[in-house]
Amino acid sequence: MKTSHPSADAESAHSSARKTARPSLPDAAPVPERRLKLEEVIAWLLEDGMISREDADAMRVSPQSAKNLHPLVLVAGQKVRSPAPPNKILHLEALTEWLAKRLNIPYQHIDPLKIDFTGVADVVSSTYAARFSILPVKMGAREVVIATAEPFLREWETELARVLQREIRRVFANPQDVNRYLTEFFSLAKSVKRAAASGEKGSGLASFEQLVELGRVNQQLDANDQHIVHIVDWLWQYAFDQRASDIHIEPRRDMGIVRFRIDGVLHQVYQVPAPVMLAMTSRIKLLGRMDVIEKRRPQDGRIKTLMPNGDEVELRLSTMPTVFGEKLVMRIFDPEVLVRDFAQLGFSSGDLRRWQSMTDRPNGIILVTGPTGSGKTTTLYSTLKQLATPEVNVCTLEDPIEMVEPAFNQMQVQHGLDVSFAEGVRSLMRQDPDIIMIGEIRDLETADMAIQAALTGHLVLSTLHTNDAPSAVTRLQDLGVPGYLINATLLGILAQRLVRTLCPHCKKSFPADEVRRELWNKLVAPWKAREPEEFFMPVGCLECRMTGFSGRVGIYELLLMTPNIRKWIHDETNVSALRAEAYREGMRALRISGAKKAAAGLTSLEEVVRVAPPADAE
Repeated sequence: MKTSHPSADAESAHSSARKTARPSLPDAAPVPERRLKLEEVIAWLLEDGMISREDADAMRVSPQSAKNLHPLVLVAGQKVRSPAPPNKILHLEALTEWLAKRLNIPYQHIDPLKIDFTGVADVVSSTYAARFSILPVKMGAREVVIATAEPFLREWETELARVLQREIRRVFANPQDVNRYLTEFFSLAKSVKRAAASGEKGSGLASFEQLVELGRVNQQLDANDQHIVHIVDWLWQYAFDQRASDIHIEPRRDMGIVRFRIDGVLHQVYQVPAPVMLAMTSRIKLLGRMDVIEKRRPQDGRIKTLMPNGDEVELRLSTMPTVFGEKLVMRIFDPEVLVRDFAQLGFSSGDLRRWQSMTDRPNGIILVTGPTGSGKTTTLYSTLKQLATPEVNVCTLEDPIEMVEPAFNQMQVQHGLDVSFAEGVRSLMRQDPDIIMIGEIRDLETADMAIQAALTGHLVLSTLHTNDAPSAVTRLQDLGVPGYLINATLLGILAQRLVRTLCPHCKKSFPADEVRRELWNKLVAPWKAREPEEFFMPVGCLECRMTGFSGRVGIYELLLMTPNIRKWIHDETNVSALRAEAYREGMRALRISGAKKAAAGLTSLEEVVRVAPPADAE
C-alpha cells in the first residue's frame, strides 16, 4: 500500500487530529496539549524530596533571558545538590531520568552512534520535528521509537501513527540532546541526500565488481561541494567528541561504512551512499595533500585541524585499494595524549625505577615491543620529552612523524627519495646527536646502524613487533644480528599492551567467587600472588556509553639486561630459557602487571585475559 510522506500528511492532518481523542499519559487522566512548566517541575522536586525550599525559591527567580529554556535545563543550571545522601548535584541527565520515572514514560539516553541519521529525515520533516520537539531514534518495520522532552505534547503520536502505519513508541530524553540532534541529524541528512543527488555511481568507484548501467550519467561529486565539506567537518568534530582514536571510511558493494575506534574497539557509526563516500574520501585526500586521482596504490598523508575546544590535533591518513574501492583510515593524534607522565601511562613505581635506570645511561639500545596500537609511540614520546633538555641533542627518524614536537629534531623516512631507516640513521650520525629514536627496526641494515650508533656513544630507542620482551632478542637474531653485538649494546626491553580502564562512575566490586578465583589463578600462575578480597566489574552508565570502560592504561613487562641475563644470549639463544631466567631476575609478565591493576580496581580480570598473552614461565 502506497503512503505519502509523513511530514506532509502530518501537517495536513494537524487540524483534524485536534478533534480526535488523544492518548493520555499512562495511568493518568487526559492532559491538555501544553509544554512542561517550571513551576510544576519545582513542585514535583519538592514533593519527592529532591530539593529544599530555599533551592525552589531560587529556581523560581530565573533571569528573563532563560524564560524560553526547558524547565529541566533551568533546574540543572542551578547546580543544586539533593538533600538526600549522597547529596549529588542534580545534573540534567539525572533529572531527565527522574521525571521520566515520575510520569511513567520510558526513559532513553540518545546515543548518536546508534542512530541512523538519514533514516531520521525519512520519518518526519525537520519543521514538523522542531514544532513538537521530537526526534526519531529507532525505525523498525512495525514500530518507530520517538524521543521527546515534552510529555504533554502528544497530538503528533496519532498523526504519525496514521501516516507511517506503524506503532509509535514514545520515550523521554534529555531536552538538550533532543534539540542538539534535531539540528545536527536533519542538517547532516540533508547534506548527504543533496550530495547523493548530485552524482551517480560511476567509473570512479574502482570496484572489482563494477556494474555499468547503460543510459546513466557517470557524474562524480565535487570534493569541494559545500555539502561534502559539511559532512567531513561534522565527521571530524563528532569523532573528537566521542574520543575516537581512529576513523575508518570503508567501501562496500552499494554503500560506504564509517566506523570509529574508541578505547581500542571499533563501533560502526554510519552508512552513507557510495557516491558520497567517494567524495568524502576525495575531500580528505585533498586536504592531506595526497594524489586525489590515484586510487590504485596506497598513499599516506597528514592533516592538522582543531578540536571543538580549540586545541590542535593531527590526523594521519592512510589509503588502501580494496575490492569495492578505496578505503581510508584516519588516526587521530592528540598531543595531550601522546605525551603523558609515567603515572598516567600506568607505570608502577618499580617499573619506573627500572625504566629510568636504562634511559639514564649515556649509550646503548632500548627497545619497546608490542603490536600496532599498544601505545609504543606514546611511551617513546613521553620518555624523549623528559630526556630532551637543552644540554642534549635529540634526533628522531620516523615513518611517518606521528607528532611534531619542537624539542626534537625530527626526520621522516622518504622511500621515494631513497631515504630509508638505515640511510636516515647514517645521516643522523653526522648531526652530532646524543639520543636517537628510530621509529622501527625492520631489517638487518637498520639494526646494524642502530648498533653502530650505540657502540659509538649514543643512546638509541626503537621499537620491534614481538609478543613479549624476551622474544625481542630472538627477533634481532632472526634479522641477522650476532649474539655478541646484542650483549654489547642492548640495555633492556619493554613489552607493553593497553587494557581498557573501568569507568569510575559505574564500576562495582564483587566478592571473590569460583569464576573470579579461577581467572585470578590463570593470570598470576606460577607466581601465586595473594588473591584480593574483592574484584571489580564493568557495569555501564551514560558516562562510558554503557560499555563499562572509559580510557585505557598500559601494562608492562620490563626485561633489564643484567650480567646473568647476558649469559643466556648467544648465537643459539633459547627464548624459553631466557624468559625463565628473566623471571628469576625480577621481570614480571604482562599478565602479572594486568592482574595488579585488576586488583587495584583499574580494570577487570576478563580484560587482562583478553589483551595480555599467556605467561610462559617454563
